[in-house]
Parts: sequence; C-alpha cells; structure tokens
Amino acid sequence: MRDEVDDLVDAWARERSDLDLAPVEVFSRIGRLARHLDLARKSAFAAHEIESWEFDVLAALRRAGDPYELSPGRLLRETLVTSGTMTNRVDRLTGRGFVERLPDPHDRRGVLVRLTPEGKVAVDGAFEALLAAESALLADLPDHDRAQLAGLLRRLMRPFS
Repeated sequence: MRDEVDDLVDAWARERSDLDLAPVEVFSRIGRLARHLDLARKSAFAAHEIESWEFDVLAALRRAGDPYELSPGRLLRETLVTSGTMTNRVDRLTGRGFVERLPDPHDRRGVLVRLTPEGKVAVDGAFEALLAAESALLADLPDHDRAQLAGLLRRLMRPFS
C-alpha cells in the first residue's frame, strides 16, 4: 500500500541515487502524522474553548494530582517553555479563571499555581476529546501494532530524554 511519501522517495531516488533515503521514509511520515495530530488536537481543544498551550499547562497541573498544584519551576520543566512564557501563560489562565496563584507554604518567597474547579472541568473535557481524536487516528492499527509502534518511537526518543 503506497502513500505520498513513497512517491517523494521515488522522486528523490531518481534525482539523487547516491543518497540513503531511509530517513526520509521515516521522518516524512512522522512529520505528516504530526500535522494531522496537530489538527486533531486543535479541533478537540477548540470544542472545549481552550488553546493547545492552555491544555499543556492545565494538563501538567491535572496530572500532578490533588490538590492539582505545581511551582512555576516545575511547570517550566513539564511544559518546556521559558519562564517569561510561563508567566504570561499563568497570567492568561488566571484571567480565564482556570488557575490561581497561591503562596507556597514551604517557601515564603515562592508561589504555587493551582488548577481551579473550572480549569479541571476544561482540561478533563479537552483530554477526553483528545483521546477520542487520537483513538480515531489509530483505529486501523491492531493492538500489537500499536504497542510495537509505541516501543519503536520510545527508542527513537531516547536520546532526547
């Protein structure tokens, strides 16, 4: 079963037969899948009136467990953004009523960011919609193929962890 990447590789092979095109076969497909996943994510989140960046912050807080709070530094590590970006994001999420800032009881100068009940409803709904969209993208793969794919991608990600 051929796809557009096969056509792309064939064209490059014709023009540059001196090159190993194996990476193109893998990463062109990953890139195309990433675009489809991004569209599915945006659609799932839009149905719950949140942006992808909002989901990232809210999801990090939700995964932290009750009472759903993290320090700004921990949020930085969870979401891989700069401190200035995180400050802006927390400000905007506070304005929407999805998070609140609280004093850190263990550090007089510190602050904790906590998910509000409204934020919890928003992130839970968006996550359910995201899982439905992602499940649809994987629908044609049997469970054993999904497990194998997850394992291969885990190995590919290892140098970045």
